[in-house]
Amino acid sequence: MDFFHGQETLTAIQWILRAVVGYVFMIIIAKLMGQRSISQLNLLDFAIAVVIGNIIAHPLSDEQLGLKGSMITMSVLVILYVSSVFFVLKSKKLRQFVLPNPFPLIKNGQFIIKNLTRARISVDYILSQARKEKIDDVKKIALALWEPDGTISFFVSPNFQTVTRGDLNIITEPFDFPKTVVKEGNVEQSVLREAGKEESWLLTALKTNHNVEISEVLLATIDKSSQLKVFLYK
Repeated sequence: MDFFHGQETLTAIQWILRAVVGYVFMIIIAKLMGQRSISQLNLLDFAIAVVIGNIIAHPLSDEQLGLKGSMITMSVLVILYVSSVFFVLKSKKLRQFVLPNPFPLIKNGQFIIKNLTRARISVDYILSQARKEKIDDVKKIALALWEPDGTISFFVSPNFQTVTRGDLNIITEPFDFPKTVVKEGNVEQSVLREAGKEESWLLTALKTNHNVEISEVLLATIDKSSQLKVFLYK
């Protein structure tokens, strides 16, 4: 077909056809490469990122190439991408192709070899990922799932799980995430207002409790009990 030839011979319609062919081709290639090759990206995101990156790189690096063709191609690709996302949300079969169900790599401490081959990963790779999750023995793993984004989810056997306060029926305070009220010497006014405090209160607290000026503070946080934690420039 003509749209496979050099850029000087292509019309707008041929650019559009080439964009469609390139998009579909990249999805097929990415699928054949396996999910590990596109870890953290789903199939559609990976395809669009690779294709658009290559399209824009050529006219920017070659003065003989105009931007018209690339702009048409990128516009078509964006339309294809948005349409693909829409149809993936609406179609169960397409969703299954782009985001397949997770499948087990380890079950009750035993490797499932056929699924290692299916995921195109080695035992060493699984052991490496397990170590990152602070799991030192495969026998401790009740289930390890290969996720659609190319990552592994580990579930430790109950016999090896750490005992929590909830298991011992110990009452604990609700989780409280401290808020940043000073960052690099600048007061975060919106956070301060959310905490129900004025800047004058903050300045007084810094001077009284820590004997510092606002300009000396690298970071200061406040919790629900209005306690300040202050980190100074050194």
